[in-house]
Amino acid sequence: MTNLMQQYEKKQIKKIASRKNIPAFRSGDTLKVTVKIVEGERSRIQVFEGICIARKNNSINSKFTVRKISHGEGVERVFPLLSPIIEKIEVVRKGHVRKAKLYYLRERTGKSARIADRDRGDEADQYVVTENGESESNENKKNIPISSEVSTTKAEEILNEKISPEPATEPVVEEKKPVREKSESTASEADKAKDESKS
Repeated sequence: MTNLMQQYEKKQIKKIASRKNIPAFRSGDTLKVTVKIVEGERSRIQVFEGICIARKNNSINSKFTVRKISHGEGVERVFPLLSPIIEKIEVVRKGHVRKAKLYYLRERTGKSARIADRDRGDEADQYVVTENGESESNENKKNIPISSEVSTTKAEEILNEKISPEPATEPVVEEKKPVREKSESTASEADKAKDESKS
């Protein structure tokens, strides 16, 4: 029974995620969520920008919470990740936090509510739309920062390569050479040179 449910959910996720790319983001990141709002016969687009304070991964029921301060009041919204009302999600800044749930921000304001930035490099999107119109999930793949120096083939080689533990080697210690003191002969030569310069 559970296997049938998982297969059905995977199909539904592919169908929903085929319309848009969903970036990889974590709690602490500043997000810009573009939401489609329908009012009667008319529809409009609204942008909600804030810090992601929580995220729950539960296949098709995945959701994330975004918090912002509006006119001195804290406003939180819970968005379903795969909802059709979400037009797109943009990661504005990547934050460095050590917790999965940032509920402590509710009690803080001003400078104490700041989160430090962190450069995690270019991360692969969580759901990517392919040329066929189907979506691929990158959840199980490792997020390897892709720089201009490392090509995508090199990144694939790193993913496929199994890391074997290297044998422990003893550190090489270099011997320091003692500093030679000035010999008497060099000192006497220096005294002679001074005498000659004076006369």
